[in-house]
Amino acid sequence: MRIGVIGTGRIGTIHANTLSRHRDVGSLILTDADPARAADLAHRLGETAAPGVEEIFRWGVDAVVITTATSAHAELIGRAARSGLPVFCEKPIALDLPGTLSAIAEVEAAGTVLQMGFQRRFDTGYAGAREAVRAGRLGRLHTVRALTSDQAPPPAAWLPVSGGLYRDTLIHDFDVLRWVTGREVADVYATGSDAGPAMFREAGDVDTGAALLTLDDGTLATVTGARLNGAGYDVRMELAGERDQIVVGLDDRTPIASTEPTGPPAADKPWAGFLERFGPAYEAELNAFVEVVRGERANPCDGREALQALRVAEACEVSRRERRPVRLAEIPGGAATAFA
Repeated sequence: MRIGVIGTGRIGTIHANTLSRHRDVGSLILTDADPARAADLAHRLGETAAPGVEEIFRWGVDAVVITTATSAHAELIGRAARSGLPVFCEKPIALDLPGTLSAIAEVEAAGTVLQMGFQRRFDTGYAGAREAVRAGRLGRLHTVRALTSDQAPPPAAWLPVSGGLYRDTLIHDFDVLRWVTGREVADVYATGSDAGPAMFREAGDVDTGAALLTLDDGTLATVTGARLNGAGYDVRMELAGERDQIVVGLDDRTPIASTEPTGPPAADKPWAGFLERFGPAYEAELNAFVEVVRGERANPCDGREALQALRVAEACEVSRRERRPVRLAEIPGGAATAFA
């Protein structure tokens, strides 16, 4: 199998490393907006560098992995679909609903595969939570508390093109909330604060956000996010039911300390970032993509799943901006989705 990797930045390098050592992947063709960066990575991996995207498709590949800037995702997805190629793409498909819907339409018209990069679906902790909920271990689920807090903010130049805190960061929480619970979000109420560094205000973004979500069975969920959590990178999900309560992301590296006399101490080596925290999950999702391409398993996260997470993020942005509750029915693109 020959795979084209478009984009060799931070996450693209990780994916290329995973694929290069995969036993079912014979070779890679790498390209990037910075040709020297792609050439350097190709040299280190013993793979081939291409001068541009055109060569990826002209030289011939069996599948494409897209890890470019978000602004290029939809166009590249469409190009691959028209070429009949299965695609793995980092989230999101696009930063707006029209671009997302257009790319999905191209994939569905071509009958090809689009697997989206929501790596938390491949994390052991989240998978365990999903199993516990589905097995009825918690009884009736009544409350979910999810959070994502970055230790340090992204570069200022990234903020204006990131889509904002809800679309860029908390979209992962929205996706995995649906995946773990098997429920849809019915309505949201969201707010945010830009009281931190001026770069967030200048980008029209917030550095801290919170959302209250009501699921379609009445379960209440809170999702919070922060760009400056000095203690470390903190990603957790607590699920409480009438019988039991569980938590994802609580281990000896969770950047939190108890004030109780007998509570656990602060972590000696707290998580520093998402690449470290979710390293095994990133590898697992690429392994799954290879299996999908080989026809050995069903697509674990298609474009429609990504669309639903984006709709929740869009609803949160409307709610924050207009200071009101927003029903998901107000956001275009709603459709019944099966949870695989």
